[in-house]
Amino acid sequence: MAAEAAADAASFAAAAAAIAREAGACLLAHRGRVGIEYKGEADLVTAADRDSERLITARLRERFPDHAMVAEEGGRTQAASGYCWYVDPLDGTTNYAHGLPIFAVSLGLEHDGEMLAGAVFNPVLEEMFTAVRGGGARLNGAPISVSACSELGEALLATGFPSRKRHQNPNIHFYQHFTLTTHGMRRLGAAALDLCYTACGRFEGFWEFNLKPWDTAAGALIVREAGGRVSDMLGRAHQLHSPEILASNGKLHPALLAAFAELFAGRTAPLPAPEAYLAGRSRP
Repeated sequence: MAAEAAADAASFAAAAAAIAREAGACLLAHRGRVGIEYKGEADLVTAADRDSERLITARLRERFPDHAMVAEEGGRTQAASGYCWYVDPLDGTTNYAHGLPIFAVSLGLEHDGEMLAGAVFNPVLEEMFTAVRGGGARLNGAPISVSACSELGEALLATGFPSRKRHQNPNIHFYQHFTLTTHGMRRLGAAALDLCYTACGRFEGFWEFNLKPWDTAAGALIVREAGGRVSDMLGRAHQLHSPEILASNGKLHPALLAAFAELFAGRTAPLPAPEAYLAGRSRP
């Protein structure tokens, strides 16, 4: 990236971080007095989502009036500049609504089809993850890198499950397989944080089906800039509209893809039967 373009990207990342921090303060101000609505069978939206999105939209329009924007709760603007912001004003809404402190604000900037800058902020832990294309990834200003783990059996992995069309999603088979073959599985309920935790080495990998562009735009860039690898679950290049995402430390990517291929081929281990457990249960 040319020096001038790199400077612009760094300034965009700084702006994203400042806006995300302000939106995070908005979310914290709403805690304990959240009004909940349902967008679908189990898909929540709160007043905090909407207020955070309004704040972010206003700030982006003030600072970058020639940039387009796509936001989770419906905010859309068009522009011919080639720049587009993907905004998740509250990643982890269900956690937030239930008082779990695992949620974030996510802003990612795309330019002519390439992710350029991103910021993901957890206001509870005051952790700000940022990245600039070609400039590395950072946590609260300090450089971060992915885990050096090279053995799947030693890996801590993360995944997520959908709120919509849950009965059509096959991820329970993947979850079961990796529960048995890795050091452990986690399901945090906030994809942007799952990606950032992969970037800084807390997780060795993360996958999920059917995420939206605002879920992955910033986090995927942060993983790549931290030295990780991002693809779809078939190993092809991940795009903002890909039907799945797989992010890893890179070293485990081939093993993860090989396991996915087996699972997609239907070679799954049977789930333990609850009645078999009950029949063999010893009394205390």
